Amino acid sequence: MCWIIGFFVILIILSLMLFVGLASYVALPRVCTMEVGESYEKEHGFWREYDRLPKEEFTVTGAKGYELAAVYVPAPGESNRYVVISHGYTSCRYGSLKYMHMFRDYGFNCIIYDDRRHGVNKRVPCTMGVLESQDLCAVIDAVYARFGPDIKLGLHGESMGSGMQIMALQYKPKVDFIVNDCGYAVLLDVEKKALREWFHLPGWLVYGADVAAKILYGYAFTDVNPIECLEDNTIPICFIHGAEDDFITPDHSRRMFEKTKGYKEIHLFPGAAHAQSMESNENNYRKIVKEFLEKIGEI
Repeated sequence: MCWIIGFFVILIILSLMLFVGLASYVALPRVCTMEVGESYEKEHGFWREYDRLPKEEFTVTGAKGYELAAVYVPAPGESNRYVVISHGYTSCRYGSLKYMHMFRDYGFNCIIYDDRRHGVNKRVPCTMGVLESQDLCAVIDAVYARFGPDIKLGLHGESMGSGMQIMALQYKPKVDFIVNDCGYAVLLDVEKKALREWFHLPGWLVYGADVAAKILYGYAFTDVNPIECLEDNTIPICFIHGAEDDFITPDHSRRMFEKTKGYKEIHLFPGAAHAQSMESNENNYRKIVKEFLEKIGEI
């Protein structure tokens, strides 16, 4: 009998360790350094003239007093159009440069920033959109506070940046359009898939990790459901997704496309993997975004 009890005690301990490990793997990712981010953008041809552009670094106080590092890059000419660009999981603000160049060419002043935990920011837990969506709202408020209430303001997000921008809609920010690139509709679906395909573990283990994340980091994976924030949305959204994305599958964008109530478009890029749509066909990406902005009267 004692060995049976001992077996179950060991099993429980191992299970708890697994749940904590999985929760920490998501909440405490190893993020890229600014140097690595710069190197990647240069190698892939997206750094371009960034060093020569006029720019201003500033900080924004986000949720729970967290300081976010940001950069303002003005448009080439006088413009009242602005866009806030949110990068993806483990990246940094340099991951937004490829989109920044595009929007500047269309006459937009650009704000890029480091997500919570990422870039040069303090290494606190990443909450996959729970606090990040509030951080984004703080960035939006800071832009209006500086440039006035009558500007036109849009959002672009990639991967987790897309998730947080849709979750931000629950706070009713004053936003004129959204470009949503390879975002997730329900985080739990992504995590279950990753458990099965990457770690060869049953998907249901994510529920134990969910509880661990709530206890250790103050949020649950089940809290991260951007699709629920589209219930009454009327802000125009352009969904973009790599057709061959096997991490956050195109079905996430399709589901959100069906859910939102405002003007909407969805574009799948043949052959493109996760967050690779712009790299796979920059000319087509720019064309799609420009035509979307023209249709909704933003350029």
